[in-house]
Amino acid sequence: MRNPKKRGAAGNSNRAHGSSAPGVASENTDGGYNAGMAVFSYIIGGIIVWSLIGWGLDFLWGTRWIVLAGALLGAVGGFYLSHMHGLTSSRKNTGDRPAAGGPSQDGGTNAK
Repeated sequence: MRNPKKRGAAGNSNRAHGSSAPGVASENTDGGYNAGMAVFSYIIGGIIVWSLIGWGLDFLWGTRWIVLAGALLGAVGGFYLSHMHGLTSSRKNTGDRPAAGGPSQDGGTNAK
């Protein structure tokens, strides 16, 4: 029986500190590779699943176009899921305030 108070090699050797699940990037890294693989998986998985559904409906109904519509629907759905999970955004704000836009607020005293 394991001792739950003992922290040894078998306890948390495979987990990084601060990570809640395997494969999830910690706060110190940007997770670009993991995010890219997640986007790829969502899109390819959607294409495969919805193409198979379309193929089955084509077989049942004797048509030939539903498999293509299923592939397109799967690609759009995979991109939508990755966008909703925040994986496709390339903009990162530093801090809570985005960069200011428009004319300066100093009254033009720095103009030459």
